Amino acid sequence: MQQAIGLANMAINKKNWSAARYALSRARVLADALPANVAVAERERLAAARKRFAARNTPAAKKVRQAKATAAKRAGGKKPAPKKSTAKKAATQPKPPPVRDLGDRFISRAALGYGPTNETR
Repeated sequence: MQQAIGLANMAINKKNWSAARYALSRARVLADALPANVAVAERERLAAARKRFAARNTPAAKKVRQAKATAAKRAGGKKPAPKKSTAKKAATQPKPPPVRDLGDRFISRAALGYGPTNETR
């Protein structure tokens, strides 16, 4: 567990986010496998590493921060305008595509090896 936390910290320092994610997941699995009263110090180190990983400056993290900020702004502000009803769209179903007319086609059973077609069993 100490090794996994150490690898996670080293990967976070090098900004190797995929390696850090993997090391943190391995450390989390090891921490979950142990009883709660064992390895308390390692759990604290793991929590600190998770915080550092969550605070990374990636585009995904920026988007999450922006989404949270806009959600907080919207909570007390104006309500969005009601959307137009889509009842008409739901009522009119699209037409199925036209079926291709293949004409009168017959399969020669004799050519396929089933014998002549005029015999009855």
